[in-house]
Amino acid sequence: MNKSLVLEPGKKVSREGKNYRIAEVFNLSKVILVDESTGETLETKAESLLPPLEVEPRKCDEELMLISEEAWETANKRYEVIKPLVNKGGRTRDQVIERAQAHDLHVNTVYLWLRSYEGSGLLTSLLPKTRSDKGAIKGDQIVEEIIKEAIATEYLTKQKKIVRKVIDAVKAQCLKRGLTPPHDNTVRNRVKALPLELVSRKRHGRKKSDNDFKPIEGKFPGADWPLAVVQIDHTKLDIILVDDHYRAPIGRPWITLSFDVFSRLVTGFYISFDPPSAMTTGLCLAHSILPKERWLAKLGVSGEWPVWGLPDKIHADNAKEFRGNMLKRACSQYSMDLEWRPVARPNYGAHVERALGTLSKEVHALPGSTFANPKEKGDYDSEKAAALTLSEFEKWLADYIVNVYHQKKHSMLGMAPLARYKQGILGDSEMPGRGLPAKIIDEEKLKLDLMPFEMRTIQDYGIVVDKIYYYHDVLRPWINAIDPQDTKRKRKFMVRRDPRDISLIWFFDPELKSYYQIPYRDTSHPAISIWELREALKRVEESGGKINEHTIFEAYERMRELEQEAVNKTKAAKRSRQRRKNHTQAEKPNPMPAVQEQPGELAISTLDIEPFDDMDEWS
Repeated sequence: MNKSLVLEPGKKVSREGKNYRIAEVFNLSKVILVDESTGETLETKAESLLPPLEVEPRKCDEELMLISEEAWETANKRYEVIKPLVNKGGRTRDQVIERAQAHDLHVNTVYLWLRSYEGSGLLTSLLPKTRSDKGAIKGDQIVEEIIKEAIATEYLTKQKKIVRKVIDAVKAQCLKRGLTPPHDNTVRNRVKALPLELVSRKRHGRKKSDNDFKPIEGKFPGADWPLAVVQIDHTKLDIILVDDHYRAPIGRPWITLSFDVFSRLVTGFYISFDPPSAMTTGLCLAHSILPKERWLAKLGVSGEWPVWGLPDKIHADNAKEFRGNMLKRACSQYSMDLEWRPVARPNYGAHVERALGTLSKEVHALPGSTFANPKEKGDYDSEKAAALTLSEFEKWLADYIVNVYHQKKHSMLGMAPLARYKQGILGDSEMPGRGLPAKIIDEEKLKLDLMPFEMRTIQDYGIVVDKIYYYHDVLRPWINAIDPQDTKRKRKFMVRRDPRDISLIWFFDPELKSYYQIPYRDTSHPAISIWELREALKRVEESGGKINEHTIFEAYERMRELEQEAVNKTKAAKRSRQRRKNHTQAEKPNPMPAVQEQPGELAISTLDIEPFDDMDEWS
């Protein structure tokens, strides 16, 4: 299934169960449709459009984190081959032939890859096809692994060994295992195919690599059109908020903000009392990518925020919470380049930091501001003056972004961010527009792809994550399943979990290619967050008790009782209560089956993956 809906004149779409063709893009949020059977035209909001009804039956797309590194690398290499040709207007056969010859490929192969990718827009469409004898370990697969290992240990080192050493190492390992060594040129070609930046970094060091391959100064490279580069950053805001129930101060919130460098437009944000993590980053990205009309209506904010779509490049701070494998895979799947801010290059993050600085100045005018420094604060009592709840502050922030920040003339642009964004999308007499961004069709799939995950076996009692048991009958066929790649090990399955509510997990069935919600095995347990779970575990450890599901929830109940007693006395208790309420109200993916995906090469990693480690540093 296509991951997105292209909104440009001539494209077929549907609205309220009827097919149309786009006649004109009217503005950032509206299009003109034509009913080809009657010739009648209709003006409608872009958010209401869906794929044409005569689309093919929905196919499945492989769960991202279950794809082997080798298959993922193959898909990326294929994409790099066809990237200059993808959706290129006026593409000619000569251009395809030229690309095929440059990469020593048959022209039909390039056309096949183009059809596959343009038909879905997903990187997984370029995965190697699943073999009928999949599961059997072949000699050539082992040889490939030997070559990879030899390149890593013999060539990609500061010793700068010659390729001959790699060839000799491969031959020695193959003969030791009773395998036929590959031709010398096979090994040489593997070395030649290595990215030059990788070779430079491993053999000469990061400093030389950055000097040779990274831009150093000047304007931010590549930010030449809307959504070309989106920066993400976090900060703790200088304001104390109050809880919904007692209107008592509970502390300062965190914000994760995404920012379009071309237009200086805010593309999305996530605000909560939860510190920066993979979860908050994923939620901010999802908010940035998806339409915001319904979200604004839910908040009660008038005005437009006509910004949606996948950024070409995401530029993130060089911090631990951004470096999870989940985020990298999700970005690759949706053709978003994920880059880290270079160390000691402050200009690379200046745009989003400046936006956060502007926002902080506005926050200082609100009741409860803590200001930037003690001199500004003076005798002002921030806690006593605090008046806004988290939901009220979120509404204020959305209103400020939509109706003030986006509308106000930007000193560096000479125009308002929204006007600059509109210029970049629709074009004017001075510059052509890039057109409306493609609309994500499967919003639930996007949310799940940006959700933290774990790999777990399935026992007769279900799945265990952090000492808590989960079970549903959909797990029954997979109980004690054997790993098809290693019959001595049990098979591990992908499960995703929302840290705000761990009362259920999303299990990916590798045969049905569907996600299913799996609840607590003991449904009498209350819904809790990952942070509350960790606090309960800490309490059990401190008491010297045995850690199991029963003692965890006993500790949790004691924590709630103590919190209730102290709720009028301490900010921490009130903040915990508010955080739990916000998590309960958070929008989560739909019930099972939530998503279905497209078949590809399935290879479950046997490594123990601990995606929540990146939150520990901040918790």
